Amino acid sequence: MQVGTLPNLFTALRALCIPIFVWLLVSEDAVIEAAWLLAALGATDWVDGYLARKLDQGSKFGSIFDPVTDRILFVVAVPLVGIFGGAPRFIVVITLLREFAVIAIAIAYWIKRKEILKVSPAGKTGAFFLFFAFPMFLGGATDVFYAPILMVGAWVLVVPGLIFGYWSVVSDYLRSNSEIS
Repeated sequence: MQVGTLPNLFTALRALCIPIFVWLLVSEDAVIEAAWLLAALGATDWVDGYLARKLDQGSKFGSIFDPVTDRILFVVAVPLVGIFGGAPRFIVVITLLREFAVIAIAIAYWIKRKEILKVSPAGKTGAFFLFFAFPMFLGGATDVFYAPILMVGAWVLVVPGLIFGYWSVVSDYLRSNSEIS
């Protein structure tokens, strides 16, 4: 199993930033800085996959490590944005329900097929929107002069993010799992 690749290193760096995000938010009360870090983590989600394709360094480890890192980021960040930021509780709950559904489906898929459930285009699109919506909710709850713009942006992005996210669960992931005999 090829582990020591540049794409996997990049994913590892993103994973190592998750505790920094938590520390900024919880220990330092640096909410806007945490929001910017979370936005950077979301904005760079595509980089590891791009590097894997460009450098021909795709690996089975990387195909597991990247989505697991993304799930951890969502499961850690979303509740904290609900606590420290402007994300309403119902948005936090429906986002987390979707994440836990994907985790359960991926585990069931692995148990049945011994294969990794591939991320669907709708799932990637939903994650893209949500990776920007939640930092905007967080930043929108601060007193920075552009907070109202961030809050509007959060609402503009969270709705399609959840629509694409749930669409991927129903149309792609559940269907992939049900096709297993």
